[in-house]
Amino acid sequence: MGIENRVALVTGSASGIGKQTALRMAENGAKVVINDIVADKVNETVEEFKRQGFDAIGKVADICNKSSVDEMIKDTVDTFGSIDILVNNAGMERAGALRKLTEADWDITINVNLKGAFLCSQAAHNYMVERTHGRIINIASRAWLGGPGQAPYASAKAGVVGLTRTLALELGRKGITSNCIAPGLIETPLWYELPEKNRNFLLGKQPTGRLGEVDDIANAVMFLADDETSFITGQVLYVCGGRSLFSG
Repeated sequence: MGIENRVALVTGSASGIGKQTALRMAENGAKVVINDIVADKVNETVEEFKRQGFDAIGKVADICNKSSVDEMIKDTVDTFGSIDILVNNAGMERAGALRKLTEADWDITINVNLKGAFLCSQAAHNYMVERTHGRIINIASRAWLGGPGQAPYASAKAGVVGLTRTLALELGRKGITSNCIAPGLIETPLWYELPEKNRNFLLGKQPTGRLGEVDDIANAVMFLADDETSFITGQVLYVCGGRSLFSG
């Protein structure tokens, strides 16, 4: 059954994992909503999708702002008639030793990664309840298990896991599933911003000895978004090359 003709909104989808996820969904017949906070990136991505013949619109919205999120979800439904799949992908990290982290580091990391997922899920779920169908897929991280220098990020992603499980319990009888994907080391531009010694250290702890690809995450999202996986809910799917077998 797949996701053909479903309406999918992917936050943070003007680049990286989010963009590849939206692309895979469009390739499989979904109508997609591209969201990011940078208008130029959103417009470029939407035009790129349209050139390929995909049905796509763009929504510039700050997912940390309730009114902005509510407007984005309403505009999605007004344009396409529904919102069937929500992928809470937008995220960021402020890392550092506990003694060096600031209150601002904590606030922005929690707001983008956790508050944003909550606000988008809250805004979307009523429309899903009306149709007794919905897929909420949250992108967490293997880091929710804990890691040095990741106090804000690990806390935020642990919160995403808790949110996922709560939504599954609360919305299961409404035809809505809620699942979580926990990526490990994925090859994105952010990876190459790390110092070489850090990259070597992290790869040394990787059971597979290699990075994952953005398609690995997109494929997992596709699996959980499918109409045929409606009996899977409240789960954390690790896509991490075995990195979740130990923390730190």
